[in-house]
Amino acid sequence: MNTTIRALLGATALTATAFSATAETLTIATVNNGDMIRMQGLTDDFTAKTGHEVEWVTLEENVLRQRVTTDISTKGGAFDIMTIGMYETPIWGANGWLVPLDDLSEDYDVDDILPAMAGGLSHEGTLYAAPFYGESSMIMYRTDLMEKAGLEMPQSPTWDFIREAAAAMTDRENDINGICLRGKAGWGEGGALITAMSNSFGARWFDMDWNAQFDTEAWANTLNFYKGMMDESGPAGYATNGFNENLSLFQQGKCGMWIDATVAASFVTNPDDSTVADSVGFALAPNTGLGKNANWLWAWALAIPAGTQKEAAAKQFIEWATSKSYIDLVAENEGWANVPPGARTSLYENPNYMEVPFAQMTLDSILSADPNNPTVDPVPYVGVQFAAIPEFAGIATEVSQEFSAAYAGQQTVEEALEKAQAITNDAMEAAGYR
Repeated sequence: MNTTIRALLGATALTATAFSATAETLTIATVNNGDMIRMQGLTDDFTAKTGHEVEWVTLEENVLRQRVTTDISTKGGAFDIMTIGMYETPIWGANGWLVPLDDLSEDYDVDDILPAMAGGLSHEGTLYAAPFYGESSMIMYRTDLMEKAGLEMPQSPTWDFIREAAAAMTDRENDINGICLRGKAGWGEGGALITAMSNSFGARWFDMDWNAQFDTEAWANTLNFYKGMMDESGPAGYATNGFNENLSLFQQGKCGMWIDATVAASFVTNPDDSTVADSVGFALAPNTGLGKNANWLWAWALAIPAGTQKEAAAKQFIEWATSKSYIDLVAENEGWANVPPGARTSLYENPNYMEVPFAQMTLDSILSADPNNPTVDPVPYVGVQFAAIPEFAGIATEVSQEFSAAYAGQQTVEEALEKAQAITNDAMEAAGYR
C-alpha cells in the first residue's frame, strides 16, 4: 500500500464505520489496574466515533496471563484484543500468533512511541502490540514519615538506607508499616519484584550456558535481605500481597515506602483515592553499589490475536486507546496527572505534563532500565524482570511460589533456593537448553 493511500485510510479510520452496517462488538481482555478501569469508563467516546461496541473481560493479573496465554496458544478465539506485555509480545509475534501493527495511520504517529517501549513490543523491527502505558518501578514514600524519622531520601538510595528508613518509620501501634513490597506468587507479581531486586544484588537467573544460578551467594543475599526487612517492617501477610493490595495499603496511609510500578504514582497522589496524597515523594529504585538499580521495564499493551474476524475494528480501537487524542481525553476528564504514562515521547515534552511531580522520575526510571544488559554479570537473555524465553513464565511461576512459601515461613530461604535451582535446571534441560 503506498503512503498516500495509507494516509487517506488512516485519516478516516475512526469515522468510517460510525453509521455503517459493519459495526462490530469487540471482546477485550484486560487487567484490573486503575488505568484500564478508567479506559473502560471512556469507551463511549470510541463507540460514538466508530459505532463499534466493546465487551470487557477484566481479570486479576495472574488470571489474565493464564487466560490469554491459553486462548492464543490453543487458537480459542475468545478475544479480539488482548492486554499483554513486553514478555509475551516478541515471543507471540515470532510464533505468528499476533497481527502485525505495521499499517497504523499517519495521524497515530507510531514514531512518537518511546523507543524503549516500541523495542520491547516488536519482533525483528515489526510492532506487534501498542503500549497503553509504559512503566518502570521506583520508590514512593511518605515525606511526613521520613521527616519524622529524621531521615532524608537520596535520589538514588541504597538498600541499606531503605531498610534503615523502613525500620524507623514502622509504627505497629498505629498500623504503619515501614515498607510494602510484593510477595505474591506469580512471575509478573512477586516474581517481578524479586528478580529486579536480585539484579541490584548481583544475582541472575542463568549463566551464559543456561545453568540456573539460585545456588549463589547473590541470590541468598537477595532473599535473606528481602525477608529480613519485610519481617521487620512489612505488613502482616505480605507473602500474598501484589500490586493492588499494596496500592490499597499505601493509599490508606499504612505504608511508609512502597517500591513498585511508576504507574501507581497517579493513584497515590490522587486526593479522591489516597489519604496521603499531599505527602508523597519519589526516588529511583534502590541499589547496592554494584551499578544496577532494582527497577524493571514493562508496558501493558494492546494486541490483536491472529485469526480474529474483527481485525479492522480491533485496529481502530487500538489506535483510539493508545493515541495522543486519548491522552488529551483523559487529561480533559481526569487531569494531566492521571493520563497513561510512559508510552509516548510527546507526553514528556508537554508543558502541562512536565508540571506533574512524578513525571520526570518516571521517565528517568524507564530510561535507566536496560533489558539488553540487566545484570551485573553477563547473561544470555534479554529482559529486566524476566528472561525473554518461552519457558520463563512457567518456570518463574513455580519459583515464585517457593519464594512466597519462604516469606510466609512455610520453609527456609535455603530450601526455597534449593528447590528453585532444581525446578529451573530440570525445566531448562527438558527444553533442550542444557
